[in-house]
Amino acid sequence: MAQPPRISRRAPMYPAPEFPPRKPKLFARTPPAVFPVLLGLLGLGLALRLGLAELALPGGVAELLLGAAGAIWVFAMLAYAVKLARRPGVLGDDMRVLPGRAGIAAASVGGMALAAALVPFAPDVAGWLLIGALLVHAGQMVVLVAVLRAMPEAGRQVNPSLHLSFVGPIVGGLAAVSLGWAGLAVALFWATLPVALLIWGLSALQFAREVPPAPLRPMLAIHLAPASLLASVAALTGQGGLAVVLAIAGGGLLLAMLTGARWMTVSGFSAIWGSFTFPLAAYSGALFTLGWVWPGLIVLLAALAVVPPVAYQVVRMWAVGSLAQKTNAAEA
Repeated sequence: MAQPPRISRRAPMYPAPEFPPRKPKLFARTPPAVFPVLLGLLGLGLALRLGLAELALPGGVAELLLGAAGAIWVFAMLAYAVKLARRPGVLGDDMRVLPGRAGIAAASVGGMALAAALVPFAPDVAGWLLIGALLVHAGQMVVLVAVLRAMPEAGRQVNPSLHLSFVGPIVGGLAAVSLGWAGLAVALFWATLPVALLIWGLSALQFAREVPPAPLRPMLAIHLAPASLLASVAALTGQGGLAVVLAIAGGGLLLAMLTGARWMTVSGFSAIWGSFTFPLAAYSGALFTLGWVWPGLIVLLAALAVVPPVAYQVVRMWAVGSLAQKTNAAEA
């Protein structure tokens, strides 16, 4: 008669814990999720510059905000560059998750916004920064396409962060107009407008089929950003009719955001709330660019109430080391 197999009572063996715990190398896990709020701060500074000019008030506060936001952006870019130098493949790893994908796009778009901020003070530097940011953004779009093609179908679904990746270069139009490069601004407008329309349409169809999960709902606010920026560039390049249509469309999107604010924020604060910052600032700037001063001031006041607190919380999460973990940032 066969004997039943003996059951071992020995506890399973696990690797001994590291002591002291291993610490990542300096900047090896820099989280891309910090860049959307930095883009929001830069956008807020640009909108505040326009608003103060409309009110004939000194612009020192706006320039101080732009300087501080620009300095943090430069530091964050250097930190991420160190991460890339350690392991270039980490770029693709970060792009496989939504916060990383949006953050990497916001990083190069932030360079375009900083170029717009620098034009009055250092136009040559602004010009080189704009060209560099556009080239870097083009490179990351190529990488993103490759990453998306390698992902399963569920990971390739349309989402609002695609606006940052594929419509983001429209931000360069703001600096291009100020630099006297109107042709570049017009080219960026007509290159990105069809893409924005496509993403809006596909997103509407997807929303009709499936409601996004609560933690990702704040990203719906990103849909406001391309309408705002396209309206600004259209107005600056003499396409007034298109600018008005896009600004009105942006107003409809903002109204939808306000109506559904509780639904969009039901899961509580997270780094994805950075999605509220740069669209709100961009819409305020669009209204000022069109000469709609009082609506612009109302939206600017809302942006002043929203953008700095959200940015502070996200940057603080980065400083204490929790942002990388909470947004699944890859480690080099």
